[in-house]
Amino acid sequence: MAKDLREAALAYHRLPKPGKLEISATKPLANQRDLALAYSPGVAAACDAIAADPAEASTLTARGNLVAVVTNGTAVLGLGAIGPLAAKPVMEGKAVLFKKFAGVDVFDIELDAKSSEHLIEVVAALEPTFGGINLEDIKAPECFEIEAALRERMNIPVFHDDQHGTAIIVGAAIYNGLRLVGKEIGDVKLVTSGAGAAALACLDLLVSLGVKQENIWVTDIAGVVYEGREELMDRWKARYAQPTDKRKLAEVIEGADVFLGLSAPGVLKPEMVQAMSDQPIIMALANPVPEIMPEDAKEARADAIIASGRSDYPNQVNNVLCFPYIFRGALDCGATAINEEMKLACLKAIADLAMKEQSDVVQKAMGGEGRSFGPDYLIPSPFDPRLVLEIAPAVAKAAMDSGVATRPIEDFEAYRNDLQRFVFRSGLIMKPLFQRAKEDPKRVIYAEGEDERVLRAVQVVVDEGLAKPILVGRPEVVATRVERLGLRIRPGEDVPLINPQDDPRFRTYWQTYHELMQRNGVAPEAAREIVRTRGTVIAALAVHLGDADAMICGTTGRYKRHLDHVTDVVGKAEGILDCSAISLVILPTGSFFIVDTYVTPDPTADEIAEMTLLAARHVRRFGLQPKVALLSHSNFGSALTPSARKMREALAILHRRAPDLEVEGEMHADAALNETIRENIFPNSKLKGTANLLVMPTLDAANISFNLVKALGEGLSVGPILLGMAAPAHILTPSVTARGIVNMSAVAVADAQDRAIED
Repeated sequence: MAKDLREAALAYHRLPKPGKLEISATKPLANQRDLALAYSPGVAAACDAIAADPAEASTLTARGNLVAVVTNGTAVLGLGAIGPLAAKPVMEGKAVLFKKFAGVDVFDIELDAKSSEHLIEVVAALEPTFGGINLEDIKAPECFEIEAALRERMNIPVFHDDQHGTAIIVGAAIYNGLRLVGKEIGDVKLVTSGAGAAALACLDLLVSLGVKQENIWVTDIAGVVYEGREELMDRWKARYAQPTDKRKLAEVIEGADVFLGLSAPGVLKPEMVQAMSDQPIIMALANPVPEIMPEDAKEARADAIIASGRSDYPNQVNNVLCFPYIFRGALDCGATAINEEMKLACLKAIADLAMKEQSDVVQKAMGGEGRSFGPDYLIPSPFDPRLVLEIAPAVAKAAMDSGVATRPIEDFEAYRNDLQRFVFRSGLIMKPLFQRAKEDPKRVIYAEGEDERVLRAVQVVVDEGLAKPILVGRPEVVATRVERLGLRIRPGEDVPLINPQDDPRFRTYWQTYHELMQRNGVAPEAAREIVRTRGTVIAALAVHLGDADAMICGTTGRYKRHLDHVTDVVGKAEGILDCSAISLVILPTGSFFIVDTYVTPDPTADEIAEMTLLAARHVRRFGLQPKVALLSHSNFGSALTPSARKMREALAILHRRAPDLEVEGEMHADAALNETIRENIFPNSKLKGTANLLVMPTLDAANISFNLVKALGEGLSVGPILLGMAAPAHILTPSVTARGIVNMSAVAVADAQDRAIED
């Protein structure tokens, strides 16, 4: 390990507090009643319920989402038998990955238990605590015996990740490699270097997948595993012994379609690679130095498809692609084991996901490099947010079909929607709008139709049936980018295009724009130039002329410039004083709408009342009851400054115009969010609970608050949502992600639906 990486890793583990884990309570403990519910006497009710029905443990305790990562430290990474205490950082790291990628809670358990019998007894006794056991870094062949004994004794999933996690990822890579080269799995010759726990588990799963046992040749440090060999043999390895007089890897590699290396650096020589079949698949997984370096394998055989265990080469075989998600599916259906059917379901889900187009999340995690299925992309990136959506349901269904699920999932669509919380933090709050959009999708035009984020978003919009998208863009540019991103949309066919350089509607569009802008100093020639070059103007004209129901723009350029174009063409709604923008920020503690974050620098009391009413309508579209707080430095009359009086006047206007609206002010932000603080200051407040719509006195206050909360609170934003326009038109910001565009597409459709009803 390089010195700088070692020092950085030590600092990472030490600061700001030692280790990578902490315990966090999921229930409040703020008063005497909370204490009575959490502990004595209330806790007795939960104990009685579990005593009467043990299955209630999964609904009344954390057990149904709790996994033990267990080791005795006898085979830690490439470090060997360093012992359980030194293994603890690895187990903590495993726990972090479980939580980060699949929301599974973990206790890491390092056992000073060198004998298999001792470890088996201790782990088996832990069954009441956990919903699953992940065995880790236990040396072979003891790991086989330990896992088998625990699976026999325990009625919860027991999974040795070094074996089966590796096997699943290796299997997925080989499965897709054979797909790529067009070879039948039952016909291939497979040669291994290494016959430890991981290698043998890989072979077992590959046999289940269709590789014929007679086509498998195993080698290890003592040479070929052949019938009658006694050196370094055990009963698990002996299953793959071949009747042969060949004794070395070089003698059995000829004509091999697949090389599987889980052994030592440099054992696969270039001449051996040359002796393999056409388009050989080379899994050189020794880490950090593989059996052959990928560049050396490529030099020996340009047609070779190569995977390694390293992150600095394509096709990294990484167990994190598997273990969080296979446990997620197993826990969610109450599986009593992780069986062969579940492992195969996991393998195929991983393989199939690699064939789908990449998300922008993956591209960002890979330094902006986009890849699609091919020789350098056999398996998905560990950062692909869709892994949990694909693997967990597949595993749960396999558990149900094979009879090991104790809590079968009844509605898989609802289950997949629930899993969205691990993928998109906006999933829960966006659900009502997504459902509405699907019921009556509207035509949404995207002004920056050549933007890669827009194209990725449009693919999702089409797949989920959220809208009928229209793109503004040059056909050849859009087509090239769609192909490079591996998307399935067909621009000009299932997704209509407006080509700024050549569209039959050009004359109508520029003449309409000229009519709208001729008294603003825009001459005919300027109108033609603007309509040729400004995607936002084209999109706005499409909405104005009825060629689209809603528009989205703003992925590039300044917000104000887009707003000017939209205002010029679409205009403000009748009777509206001014437009405004509302932004949603999703925090671990809840979701909050903030207005006005982008438009009006210093709104009047009338404008504040107006934007509040418009914002409240949007809050209801999210399926929420608006609870409005008019914020100020003044707390219910504690100051008489102009800004405080303005907010008080806005409150009076709102009480007249919307007497049923739950709104209060002017108040401090903490009073808006904490009912106890508010009641102590102003017990007769009309606002109850926590405010979810925070109305600011100025643009500065709103924008600063929004960005501070988003950054400091690890917030995720949706929007901005433009209020007060004559038609649905929404201006995003350049930092928006593809998922953000998807979310705003649903917002735009819901906006258009409501306007259609009103008309």
